[in-house]
Amino acid sequence: ESCGDHGAEYMTGGRAIVLGEIGKNFAAGMSGGIAYIWDPNSKSASRINKEMVDLEQVDQAEDAMELKAMIEKHLEYTGSLTAKEILSDWKNSLGKFIKVMPRDYKRALADMAKEESTAAVKGKI
Repeated sequence: ESCGDHGAEYMTGGRAIVLGEIGKNFAAGMSGGIAYIWDPNSKSASRINKEMVDLEQVDQAEDAMELKAMIEKHLEYTGSLTAKEILSDWKNSLGKFIKVMPRDYKRALADMAKEESTAAVKGKI
């Protein structure tokens, strides 16, 4: 549930969820995917390499649902007491997560959404 130094280093896709402490230099070289870090003591932000990523709140419903579902699976598979604690007070726990989002990946997702929207409009004309 925790990770040492250089977690998510050179991550290029997928999702990573850390429910414990992180070491230094988290997200160095991270160009894709999304990482979520549970940070109840507000200590993690200073350990994240922000050269290529932005730190965001989990404020989109889609992100919150995906995150909760993955933590529920983690609890189911492992019996994690941390996952159980987080889920037992989900409303408050959600605000203690940091979303680590690579800038280039966010831009690429926005471009893809714009292209899909344009294609959908053209298909209706």
